[in-house]
Amino acid sequence: MPIPRGRKPTGAAGNKISKLTATTSENQDGSQAKRSSSPPQGAPKKRTAFIDITNAHKVQISLPGRKKDAKKQAKKTSSASVATKNQANLKKWVRRGDFLTSSSECLTCKSVQIKPPRSLFSPSSQIPAEFDIDSENSEDCYMCPEYAKDIFDYLKQREEKFVLCNYMPKQPSLNPEMRAILIDWLVEVQVCVCLYHETLYLAVMMTDHYLSQTPVHRELLQLVGSTAMLIASKFEERSPPCVDDFLYICDDAYKREELISTEANILQTLRFDINIPIPYRFLRRYAKCVSAGMDTLTLARYFCEMSLMDMELVTQRGSLLASACLLMALVTKDLGGWSAILQFHSGYQTSDLAPVVRKLHVMLSAPPDDKLRAIRNKYSHKVFFEVASLPLVDMDILETTLSQTE
Repeated sequence: MPIPRGRKPTGAAGNKISKLTATTSENQDGSQAKRSSSPPQGAPKKRTAFIDITNAHKVQISLPGRKKDAKKQAKKTSSASVATKNQANLKKWVRRGDFLTSSSECLTCKSVQIKPPRSLFSPSSQIPAEFDIDSENSEDCYMCPEYAKDIFDYLKQREEKFVLCNYMPKQPSLNPEMRAILIDWLVEVQVCVCLYHETLYLAVMMTDHYLSQTPVHRELLQLVGSTAMLIASKFEERSPPCVDDFLYICDDAYKREELISTEANILQTLRFDINIPIPYRFLRRYAKCVSAGMDTLTLARYFCEMSLMDMELVTQRGSLLASACLLMALVTKDLGGWSAILQFHSGYQTSDLAPVVRKLHVMLSAPPDDKLRAIRNKYSHKVFFEVASLPLVDMDILETTLSQTE
């Protein structure tokens, strides 16, 4: 499929975007300068900024002519009403017995004892000590050590909602090769624009879910992929690229209105539920279980990213695919098989991973396609430990590992 290759934005494109921004700002400043500061004749007066419009009728403005006695009387009345309300609320909570203990004594704050709040995430406290991988981050609130296990269990449950089938028979104008070329191009975009890996995976997931429900002509396939990347950038990136950047990457093959319309169409088709569990998050979690080094994790990431182009692996759940990729990386590095701690956190046995591992090995051992070189070139760089140039593990060694507990 003749999909235009993306180019890295150059200085000319940046000047073009900056000029457009400067012209827009000048037009806005000019329009603001023409506005009159005084309201037109007959217009209603502006409300004061310190009064909420919805509660304007409840606000009492103190005037300098009021007497001091009126202020004292208002304070006494308000304090008495607050005390009465607090007493009533206290009695109600004591009767309920949810957080406060019942007391037959005088209902004051001193006589009532407050129970500790209930735990919302109880499974984390039941993790055996030998399988605990989050206690080392107990001082880092950003790692959420108390809820990490529950978060990934929840993501694994959400995978059941996003299970895909082989949707290619529903696409009369497409084939698996066209989809592979699109994903290869998306990898180039991710590298050139320096986007997160989570953005790439989410864009591929959204593209697959959209194609599974909507027939798309081959000429619009790149538009769907670039729009999915735009949505994923808004979801994952701190500073996502703008619409004009994606139009430039597509070599101006589409108009701005077409991209915006496709964005609305994708979101409506997916019912705005785009928080799809991706394999990349599970892969990093499971690699932490065995304290895998960056070279081993990068090798597993290479396997996982190569699997994005294979149509047969679209039906696999992200957690299962990530587990199979990590197992292949561990065997390649001679770091053992699927240990007990990995079984505990992933929920998969070696027998569950065996079919996916075999499919991965068949895919990686196939002769490389010259049209699909983006991922291999990416992971042949020194930044990624040149893992793409490592020899593939022999299938007999894999079978020995898979047959140990299968």
